[in-house]
Amino acid sequence: MGIKRLEELPVDGRRVFLRLDLNVPMDEEGAITDDTRIQAALPTLQHLLEREARLVVASHLGKPKGVRLPNCSLEPVAARLADLLDVEIILSEDGVGDGPRKMAFALREGQIMMLENLRFYPGETQNDDSFAKQLSTLADMYVNDAFGCMHRSHASIVGVPRYLKDRGIGLLVEKEIQHLSRLKDKPTRPFVAVIGGARVKDKLELLSCLLGRVDTLCLGGSMALTFLAASGHKTGASRVELESLAGVERFLRRAASSGTEILLPVDHVVTEEVSSGAPSREVGVDAFPPTAHAVDIGAGTVQLFKSKLESARTIFWNGPMGVFEVPPFHKGTEQIGKAVARSNAYSLVGGGDSVSAVRRSGLAPFISHVSTGGGASIAFLEGKAMPGMSVLEEA
Repeated sequence: MGIKRLEELPVDGRRVFLRLDLNVPMDEEGAITDDTRIQAALPTLQHLLEREARLVVASHLGKPKGVRLPNCSLEPVAARLADLLDVEIILSEDGVGDGPRKMAFALREGQIMMLENLRFYPGETQNDDSFAKQLSTLADMYVNDAFGCMHRSHASIVGVPRYLKDRGIGLLVEKEIQHLSRLKDKPTRPFVAVIGGARVKDKLELLSCLLGRVDTLCLGGSMALTFLAASGHKTGASRVELESLAGVERFLRRAASSGTEILLPVDHVVTEEVSSGAPSREVGVDAFPPTAHAVDIGAGTVQLFKSKLESARTIFWNGPMGVFEVPPFHKGTEQIGKAVARSNAYSLVGGGDSVSAVRRSGLAPFISHVSTGGGASIAFLEGKAMPGMSVLEEA
């Protein structure tokens, strides 16, 4: 069978196990610093409330690794969600057991309960069948609106739906699939991708996937240093992934005959000390000081990348251009964000740091789609099987 959309599911008045991705960043005091993922879940929640479903909301938060950690409690998330929806949310102290089961069966139409952090239980990430079965007893049907987790084989993603006959996707997942499919299947050309971030090994498969699909590939961030090193440039004290050099060299050889133009930085902002307020200067790629670290792309690289973005009809951006969280080394990332926002292209921004950058700069409303997917978005674009989607297609 095909995957059922939310509108196609008989949710009225029924107990729905709703898997969300509410894994939001928090500060040391436990305050939410970015509620993007909570906001993204609202349309599906509001739809289900309007149809008077009885909601059992489940999510993870942080990486407690099977241990109950106070700083990973979903309590602040439940409070924020209750404020946004203007409804009461009952937070269960446990995810499974008699307590949550009694609470679930006592739910009235249009009422919400939230399970405590699923990753407090080892069975979640281990995809333990017994844990999944216990979770499934809390509801009559299953809705997955946690796109950012659909590439994971976790109990709440692939185990629970196998026990519930009525199952499908929420509005956020549907939206993510529509937008990412536009990039994957029918991009309008010229198609320009800007890829940054810290680690080459995390992006090399994506970059290989983009070869031949995009017209221009602009590479920035710390990972670009490894590409420069593989091309024979000095990179000073900047970290080069020696274990990835061979893979990068193979990639560059393939790129030469792929039809995709590869653009590397022509200059950098460098500093002896990566800290706010530390002295810095711009240097050309062939004049890299031996003891300096690259912390941002330079003005020449910004203009080079912008020249491609201005004429693009489709743009994909994933990963910052430098150490954007440490001012003033955010400027290159911010300038690229502004160029993407000002373009006439269909634009999609994905990846946690890129999303944070456009939201901090107030640019999100000017981007065609800001993806919540992170690794899931990359897996989708790479054409990998998504366990959370595959299970919903099963007969």
